[in-house]
Amino acid sequence: MVNEILEFKNQTGMLPEYAVVDGKKIRKEQYFDMIERVNKFILEMGRNPRTVDIKS
Repeated sequence: MVNEILEFKNQTGMLPEYAVVDGKKIRKEQYFDMIERVNKFILEMGRNPRTVDIKS
């Protein structure tokens, strides 16, 4: 999902208003928050998290 978001940004110059994961629409605020939390986790723990919760 993150790769698709970044590819969209590279093509259009802006982030998409939403992403679709398993048929569910995720608003930009939600996926942006998720990406920030994952980046923080990677910096602190040195690895990817096993799962990522999307805040609603």
